Amino acid sequence: MPPLAVRREHMLIAFNKPYGVLCQFTDRNDPPRRTLAEFISTPNVYPAGRLDFDSEGLLLLTDDGALANRLTDPRHKLPKTYLAHVEGVPSAAQLSQLQQGILLNDGQTAPAQATLLAQPPTWLWPRDPPVRFRKTVPDAWIELTIHEGRNRQVRRMTAAVGLPTLRLIRVRLGGIALDGLALGETRIVEKQG
Repeated sequence: MPPLAVRREHMLIAFNKPYGVLCQFTDRNDPPRRTLAEFISTPNVYPAGRLDFDSEGLLLLTDDGALANRLTDPRHKLPKTYLAHVEGVPSAAQLSQLQQGILLNDGQTAPAQATLLAQPPTWLWPRDPPVRFRKTVPDAWIELTIHEGRNRQVRRMTAAVGLPTLRLIRVRLGGIALDGLALGETRIVEKQG
């Protein structure tokens, strides 16, 4: 895949979004929820896509509308990799279903890459608030790469195969990864001019 081109006068910022933060700069809710304004002080940048309020991890922000479109338009099939902490331990059949694509209420998903992880990555930060654990229900971690961006797609896919998602973290978008970016921190991915 060719590198993402950022026009001369524009920037691209990687942000490790915490759980419970809206992917916008303001909130009209009463009381207001946490927003990007708490973490991002760079003027005139906006999220290229989004992560749900209850999802964590890599969010890209830019002031380049063409780049934002390239990052989010499904026609570009940009791979998005997630770590999904699921309730239950996936069987080979469940992983195969995810790999082949799942029929959701808005249509069939494209095939995904799905791998059962032996354990969560050692670099993973604790979630605040912690995920509720039940002693009688096993859990596992799956690495899942999709090429679409439907609303709550990963959560709906795992639920459709009987593995509800407890925690969801995006770790890579195209060729850009978290790569040690601390929770709540930003990094300029590419800036010219």
